Amino acid sequence: MRRYPRGRPFSTTVSLGGDDFSMCAHVRAQWAAPGQVKIALACWVVNKDTARYLGGSPPAVEEMRLPPEGTARWDEELTSRVIAHLAARMNALSAAVATGDDHLTITVPLVLT
Repeated sequence: MRRYPRGRPFSTTVSLGGDDFSMCAHVRAQWAAPGQVKIALACWVVNKDTARYLGGSPPAVEEMRLPPEGTARWDEELTSRVIAHLAARMNALSAAVATGDDHLTITVPLVLT
């Protein structure tokens, strides 16, 4: 967060997967108030079944991104579980709140080490 001026959000998509699936998460972070950061999260799973690979058609890049760039659909239940875990680990200041763009948001204290 130190690299981003107040008011400018940081945004990235990360994925973690195995042979049959990839779990993806879109993460946004931005300053909320002095000493606080707002974190927004949306998660989804991309199925990479073996038949698709044997047939020579792995998942398209669009399946790894949320609209408007991609075709992925967020998984609200998965997002709820992941944000609850983050909230506990990061000592969130409030419960997760839904946004209008399929993300859940928490506010956490900024800890710079």
